[in-house]
Amino acid sequence: MNKRERFFATIARQPVDRNASWLGLPAPEAVEGLCKYFEVDSIDELKLKIDDDVYAVEMPYHAPDSNAIYTALNFAKADHHDSDFERTLTAPGFFEDAEEVEEVDDFPWPDPAEHIPPQECREMVDKVPEDYAVMGVIWSAHFQDACAAFGMETALVNMMVNPELYKAVDNKIVEFYLKANEIFYEATKGRLDAVLIGNDMGSQRGLMISPEQVREFVIPGTTRLIQQAKSYGLKVIYHSCGSIEPIIDDLIEAGVDVIHPIQALAKDMDVPHLKAKFSDHATFCGGVDAQDLLVHGTPQQVFDKVVEIRKHLPTGLIVSPSHEAILSDIDPANIEALFKGTHAEL
Repeated sequence: MNKRERFFATIARQPVDRNASWLGLPAPEAVEGLCKYFEVDSIDELKLKIDDDVYAVEMPYHAPDSNAIYTALNFAKADHHDSDFERTLTAPGFFEDAEEVEEVDDFPWPDPAEHIPPQECREMVDKVPEDYAVMGVIWSAHFQDACAAFGMETALVNMMVNPELYKAVDNKIVEFYLKANEIFYEATKGRLDAVLIGNDMGSQRGLMISPEQVREFVIPGTTRLIQQAKSYGLKVIYHSCGSIEPIIDDLIEAGVDVIHPIQALAKDMDVPHLKAKFSDHATFCGGVDAQDLLVHGTPQQVFDKVVEIRKHLPTGLIVSPSHEAILSDIDPANIEALFKGTHAEL
């Protein structure tokens, strides 16, 4: 099987020669160590050497105060404004004191058409090496952005005391992403196979909000984003860190094709449990613990764990670290062991 065939067969839970796999998105500070260890000069050469199957292309976004789509909406109040990578969900947000739905239009909502160059989008996917399954990383994290828009505590309170205001802000955020995604989809039409979207809704022990609140406040916007991607013929990989087991069926019903990153040490997110409960109708990506195993384990332990989880799910699982970002505290030898385990015969 080639890479794309393996990717689609794995998602469809059909027989495969081996599980599809994905390196993830190494953090910039980890790239140097990985390239040095694998004796390569670039991530492209590294991916060829480990022989993974998915090539991620992040949507370009260029604005005066942001060079990433996931920080495009700067809700931080002026006296709390930090750099792109230091903004937090808990800092006071623009709508912290808002009370009326009409105040939603007071925010200077950016026009994504001014900051997403279609030509750059196309050039990025055209550079992807032959045969890879091409995944657009668009995030569209409307729940997280809504938390930032108010400040998380205020956002969660408004879910209970002023739900219409919360929904109005969330709706504007979703509309921003729908417009941004359309630009990306149109520019890359015929070249993308899948997209990665999502919201972090889980903690180590459970959901941040109740399943009922997820269904009322998160699923509707997520469904609109999924339907848009599906209209372009794309598979949808949905990201949420943490323990999200109670809402996996809701995500599948909304149209999600793959659940990512199945944070291995979070409650009820281990592969045996997921197989027992969902393997007849859900596909997963991740599962190789990046909290402890990849950081502190030996290469042999990593190899053995990968073989173990593949025996549980010889298809229906895209093997990948249980966090999309490989950080510099992970020994490159453990990444090598991860992919040796992925290619080992079962």
